[in-house]
Amino acid sequence: MFIPISDYPPSRGAPWMTIALIVVNVAVYLLITLPLSAERPAPNDPLLREYLRAVGSALPPNVPLQAVLAEITRYDLFVFAHGFRPAAPSAADLFTAMFLHGGFLHLAGNMLYLWVYGDNVEHRLGPVWFLFWYLVTGAAATLFFTLFAWNAQVPLVGASGAISGVLGFYFVWFPFNTVRLYVFLFPFYVGNLFLNARIVLGLYLVVDNLFPLLFAGAGSPVAHGAHIGGFLAGMAVAWWMRGRATPDRAV
Repeated sequence: MFIPISDYPPSRGAPWMTIALIVVNVAVYLLITLPLSAERPAPNDPLLREYLRAVGSALPPNVPLQAVLAEITRYDLFVFAHGFRPAAPSAADLFTAMFLHGGFLHLAGNMLYLWVYGDNVEHRLGPVWFLFWYLVTGAAATLFFTLFAWNAQVPLVGASGAISGVLGFYFVWFPFNTVRLYVFLFPFYVGNLFLNARIVLGLYLVVDNLFPLLFAGAGSPVAHGAHIGGFLAGMAVAWWMRGRATPDRAV
């Protein structure tokens, strides 16, 4: 297990938009995800019937629909309504899906990556443009994922596509930075490791996402296609802007 802890050199000043995005994502989790996850939907809710029809067609043969019904929460229906479903696309859902998460670990992992890599990219873009490209690359990530699962009814949620866009910017603009990783490979090695940012992000793109997409395909519970699409979108915009931006090293 490799977990990014920090990068060097850090950016100058507080990354206010990065902090704001983290606050909004955490607030959505606390105010929407947790309360709705503890509530059962009304049996006569029309969205419940629509959810069961969509999910039922995708269930493995050995999983009865009644087993699914017993586990459904109001948050499942909220995600079904506001996550991005490739089979029922909505422009609004492209953006609302970025602020919904499947659980605490999903949220925590995404926010950690945004905190580690977002400050340098925000410093270079400025807070308003950082938010703009965060949303644009996040939408691009979702649309790229749709190419591999265009008829899927299961909603896509999470900030990882947009954050992968931030990683793509970082890969292009900060090739000399160093990332501090916490490595847990017990019993062989447990501790910190410092690697060049491009090596870390290259491994993220290829090992964590491209290989699983090639071997697991669209059936994986992780949207590897969205991660790749966001990363490539961020790289493309960063290269396009490179001649008009500040030097490659953050100080």
